[in-house]
Amino acid sequence: MPQNVLFICSDQHWRDAAGCYGHPLVKTPNLDRLAARGTTFDAAYCAGPICVSTRAAMQTGRWVHQLGTWTSAEPYTGAIKGWGHRLQDEGRECLSIGKLHFRSSDDDNGFAKEVIAVHILNGVGFTSSMVRDRAVGYSSNVDFANDIGRGESRYTKYDRKVCDLSCAWLKDEAPNLDQPWTLMASFVAPHHPIVAPDEFYDLYDRDAIDMPRLRGADERPDHPVLDVAQKVWDYDTHFRDDEHIREARLSYYGYVSFLDHNVGKVLDALEASGQADNTLIIYTSDHGEMLGNHGMWAKMNMYEEASAIPLILAGPGIPEGERCAAPASHVDLHQTILKAHDLQLTQNDAGLSGVALQDLMQGNHEERGVLSEYHEIGAITGMFMLRWRNWKYIAYPGYAPQLFDLDADPIEAHDLASDPTHAETLKACDAKLREICDPDAVNAKCFAEQAAKIAALGGREAALNDGDHAYTPMPDVA
Repeated sequence: MPQNVLFICSDQHWRDAAGCYGHPLVKTPNLDRLAARGTTFDAAYCAGPICVSTRAAMQTGRWVHQLGTWTSAEPYTGAIKGWGHRLQDEGRECLSIGKLHFRSSDDDNGFAKEVIAVHILNGVGFTSSMVRDRAVGYSSNVDFANDIGRGESRYTKYDRKVCDLSCAWLKDEAPNLDQPWTLMASFVAPHHPIVAPDEFYDLYDRDAIDMPRLRGADERPDHPVLDVAQKVWDYDTHFRDDEHIREARLSYYGYVSFLDHNVGKVLDALEASGQADNTLIIYTSDHGEMLGNHGMWAKMNMYEEASAIPLILAGPGIPEGERCAAPASHVDLHQTILKAHDLQLTQNDAGLSGVALQDLMQGNHEERGVLSEYHEIGAITGMFMLRWRNWKYIAYPGYAPQLFDLDADPIEAHDLASDPTHAETLKACDAKLREICDPDAVNAKCFAEQAAKIAALGGREAALNDGDHAYTPMPDVA
């Protein structure tokens, strides 16, 4: 029987920063109750640790390299159809409220309505993100360390509006529909600026806030590609001392609790609508947040804090209080949403790598591997991450790979790639990655496409001249 779908998406939510994922400090009672009535995925990954790239994959069920949405200036345009287009073809109501980060609402992105949508800046985005040989930081990087603390920001005001509009739609519109519906409620929290409203900031004891792990260069693995990434994204250099870092982490935890509060209001509105018993609920985020771990902030790399995502499924037929260890991905959302609507895959879906999460949790997916990839400024070559079994393998075309045993080393303190006792594992992981894509061929294709786009803009300097923005501005919805 067809179900409704309530798809709740956040932005830059570190998977581990939630009670249901075991964090001892972060207070997320609403996500915890959602997990208690559903299934939590412990090995879920973004398609790419940057907003624009990964949101295109979420919308279509295709990997970033299949879409060509390589960077923050190469967005989804609606040309490749996804689950939203299919739902509309079937006469199902499908709308979004909140952040999308595609090119424009003038495109047919798969939604009948896009309410207070946020897309890339001016339909162009940050063109400097395509200039891969830049090896110095942005002047705006200092804003990451300065825009923290208690209070309100344009981001928190925007999220309150997303919450109010989502609750109103569930109350006033959803009960009147005679076809199953899908609502994507898309928040920007806890994406920086890391500012937490007072009541959520005050949930935390400053003295109890933990400090980043593996922050010192002598504590963590090094890699030449990541060395350049840390120069371009040099956020950590702008934190004055431990107290400054503690303030940022406290603010982030409060910001996550603010997000959780809004998620709770949307879940309550669904219950009040009388439709919860026939609605599949999906909660996820577009990528994670490093939060100072490994000496990094934001995302733009393949460590767990950046590439792993929270993913919870609840609703009719979903086992309650269960956990799924099979690798999952944003590309699975396409099949998941269509399955909830009781729609079969079509020829347009041929060759997709996704698996409906309803099926993934049933088991028999021990040999599955999933991919995350990054092709933006700060990456002097492509980053291709494979999660398979207990292994995380990261290929950097032209450079040595990295290999981590996430069972033995969940914080990724020990790179095993150069250990001769893991030579066979390294080969097996590389072969598994190449079942999904050829990293060398994809890398060459990406650089060629970006070079052509930079030339069309007028060259490297023209591409770099994009305003040096710290983050996409939100509309004024106060």
